[in-house]
Amino acid sequence: MHKLFSTLIVLLFYAAGSSQTISYNILTKLWNAKWIDVPNSDPHAYGVYHFRKSFSLDDKPQHFIIHISADNRYKLFVNDSLVCFGPAKGDLYHWNFETVDIAPYLIKGKNTLAALAWNLGDDKPVWQISYQTAFILQGDTKTEEILNTDTTWKCMYDSAYKPLQPQLIYTYYAAGAAEKIDMNYYPENWTAVNYDDASWLNAHELFEGVPKNVNHWSTGWMLIPRSIPMMELRQQRLHQIRKQQNINADENFLQGNHPIKIPANTMVHLLFDQSFETTAFPVLHFSNGKNADINLTYAEALYVNEADSIDWRTQNQKGNRNEIEGKHIIGVKDEIISNGNMQQTFTTLGFRTYRYIALDVTTKDEALTINDLYGMYTGYPFKMNATFVSSDTSLNKILEVGWRTARLDAQETYTDCPYYEQLQYVGDTRIQALVSLYNSGDARLMCNAINDIAYSTLAEGITESRYPHNIHQEIPTFSLIWISMLHDYYMYVSDSNFIKDKLKISRQILSYFHQFQQGDGSIHNAPYWEFTDWVDAPGWDGGVAPIDNDGNSALLDLQLLMAYEAAYDLEKNTGMNVYSNLYAAQIDQLKKIIQQKYWDNNKNLFSDTKEKRYYSQHANALAIITGVINGNDALELARKIMNDSSLAKASVYFSYYLYQALTKAGFGDDYLNWLGIWKQNLAMGLTTWAEIDDLNRARSDCHAWGSSPNIELYRIVLGINTDAQGFSKVRIEPHLGMLTNASGTIPHPNGNIKASYSLQNNKWTVNIILPQTITGKFIWKGKEYALKSGENKLVVEK
Repeated sequence: MHKLFSTLIVLLFYAAGSSQTISYNILTKLWNAKWIDVPNSDPHAYGVYHFRKSFSLDDKPQHFIIHISADNRYKLFVNDSLVCFGPAKGDLYHWNFETVDIAPYLIKGKNTLAALAWNLGDDKPVWQISYQTAFILQGDTKTEEILNTDTTWKCMYDSAYKPLQPQLIYTYYAAGAAEKIDMNYYPENWTAVNYDDASWLNAHELFEGVPKNVNHWSTGWMLIPRSIPMMELRQQRLHQIRKQQNINADENFLQGNHPIKIPANTMVHLLFDQSFETTAFPVLHFSNGKNADINLTYAEALYVNEADSIDWRTQNQKGNRNEIEGKHIIGVKDEIISNGNMQQTFTTLGFRTYRYIALDVTTKDEALTINDLYGMYTGYPFKMNATFVSSDTSLNKILEVGWRTARLDAQETYTDCPYYEQLQYVGDTRIQALVSLYNSGDARLMCNAINDIAYSTLAEGITESRYPHNIHQEIPTFSLIWISMLHDYYMYVSDSNFIKDKLKISRQILSYFHQFQQGDGSIHNAPYWEFTDWVDAPGWDGGVAPIDNDGNSALLDLQLLMAYEAAYDLEKNTGMNVYSNLYAAQIDQLKKIIQQKYWDNNKNLFSDTKEKRYYSQHANALAIITGVINGNDALELARKIMNDSSLAKASVYFSYYLYQALTKAGFGDDYLNWLGIWKQNLAMGLTTWAEIDDLNRARSDCHAWGSSPNIELYRIVLGINTDAQGFSKVRIEPHLGMLTNASGTIPHPNGNIKASYSLQNNKWTVNIILPQTITGKFIWKGKEYALKSGENKLVVEK
């Protein structure tokens, strides 16, 4: 196999290292390049295809810019080196192309471009939208147009590949098929310059590439430039061999310098532990072993084999993730058949998610040598630009695991989980985006997410619950959260034109909900899946909060109110007064009817329904957040939320809203006492945050909707928050609890914000540093202190 990955590969593709300028014609005129495929291939079926183009250069160029895309996906090689992969996720109306300067890979004389393109057909992930199998490459100028895809490109169908379904029977899995590859049929070294492709077919032309902005009838894909950077790619060595059967492998194998030799006619099992969960392209180097069967199984955790279970998978018991005894591995699996040659290499088309990898080998009549096995980590290239130090060192681990979770759930879009679905859900994404802003300051993936969800808007007015995807799913409450996410962007990122462009979507969403509002403003019989939270309590059904016999629900009314409040602020400051006035009236009406319909004078709580049968932390938290209840009344309600064990409990996901409410009511100093579920995750050996609170039976071990401490240790504890559009003003109100010192830095559009607090002799020494041109206020025990640009020093009583 070609040099798909090497140990010398840089942390990022060169192509991602600098932003490429795209010429005007590429965006505004029909491309001269044609979409191509392999002649006589099924355009919609599962298939893996190879494309090649050789050409000669008189000199090594300083720049050589090309634009590439494919359906479903591609990997591009120049002179046997991997340059990039894509395209970034999108839909047919917004189909991404990558722009790459390949000059560093070119030489004087003969050069070869090679592309691997594939279509997973009916086995594709739910996030993958497709028109048909195709590949396209367009040169940026006349010079580079010698590479334009047309019939001069050579191509072949690769019969070595077949889809392999994951061993996941009793759960929802949407991330697509794995691979079975028979190396006996694989065209080895096909990316090399000197590979002989004379027997390959000439490509079949489909039609020209059509940019979205071109006034032209369109078939297939409307091309847009990729708006996010290339994914990070770096080598990641496995940490430990935890188990081995019928073999005695040396631990030095893990460093790539002690091959494992497996005799003929032998079955071998090895269990590798990465020691933490990751997303990576596994890379396996092996030699000889004609027709040996090699299986790689990937798992976030191992499963307990319960003796009284007919099928242990139904038990879904994981236990402590560090423990392996009495457990089994099951999950996504790739299978490779060796062709017996020296120096074979396998890697996957898409990344795999794992902490554990099982290597199972059955040799035939020839011994097999496993030369190396490692991963190439991949993900959105976020950088941690925030710092946090305090007298409670246990918080460092929570931040570390939260950041790892957030990174694994950030690829070409945010995703709910990297193992099972890889889908961009709005409810998850709002929290993930704020983690990105507070920890890295990079807003590009958040902007991309807001756009993606906006593209999914239905004629009815709501968005899809997740996007991109090829199976429709509507969660109207997530459309409401999209408005809140747009407001988050408005408050933290300076981009007024972007906000203005998206207000039409916000208006459509609220117009959709308005048709289900009764005369009193309350929602009545709203359709679709009105998800709020995963709650195991009476009245809750599939994540939907209790709904009364008349089709009313406090949680629906409160989530609508929260969206109206966000939309009101957006319209008042960047939109139209007619809408802000309309929303102000809706806000006033909803607040009154929620208080009237759901407040229980006997319990001093908001009920989930007007019959006063069900009560939750959720409804009461949102009543505080939205200002239905304020002041001392909110303080007393918050105390009941914390102490009344009969309330339906918020999960790790909805705790984001719960802790915002409790902090607003006046209990922010207790935040560090609310980290129990995260500490339980750590005690159970998780290295990323689980999807739900039942850690034994959690499906996904990596859900970044649980990474809210990576926001709140900065926003609640250090107290750093935006106080005006685009973070143009800063509000700092710390809640230090039992800490004796705390300090940290978060990125800001104009620089960094630094805050430090040190307790001595019952007095806090406070030092706040703001970026130039940025001012704000410091709030301590209800008193405000003005903050100027630069350094601000204060001393306040404990």
